[in-house]
Amino acid sequence: METYLETERLVLRRFTTGDVELLVELDSDLEVMRFLSGQVTPRDEIENKVLPGMLDVYARHSGLGTFAAHEKVTGEFVGWFGLQPTSTAGTVGVGYRLRRDVWGQGYATEGTRALIAKAFADGAERVVADTMAVNTKSRRVMVKSGLRFVRVFHVAFEDPLPGTEHGEVEYAVDRETWSAGA
Repeated sequence: METYLETERLVLRRFTTGDVELLVELDSDLEVMRFLSGQVTPRDEIENKVLPGMLDVYARHSGLGTFAAHEKVTGEFVGWFGLQPTSTAGTVGVGYRLRRDVWGQGYATEGTRALIAKAFADGAERVVADTMAVNTKSRRVMVKSGLRFVRVFHVAFEDPLPGTEHGEVEYAVDRETWSAGA
């Protein structure tokens, strides 16, 4: 297992084609998917779209992608963290998806802060994140991670999730603010 990044309690690595089961299990929890799709991600979608898409980002964007997160002590898979390319030069997006049984243990903030620091160390000028406005837990993680509220925006969805009417929120931090102790 080649390590992408280590934190105090986590080891992040690239996903491989052998990780389908980890993603199926993660995306099978409706509470985990509540603010994302509101439904379980079918296995065939993970095998044929989600995982190949992750692997493609590694090939096209050096140092970026979605990374499997494991507890350092036990080696147990806890979810993933992502540092993704965006359409804006110098800007990357950060995000995460964690198993419900590890929520509330500080992993989301720990992993997100580490990815933000890595992004700036690797030359990014700005890091952004977004979630549904009603996703208060993720919004708290964004703030604890050093991101700042930027805006509320609305996206039209064919089959909107409950709470969509309140919009999406964007949080961000630039290199200067982060360096000043965000």
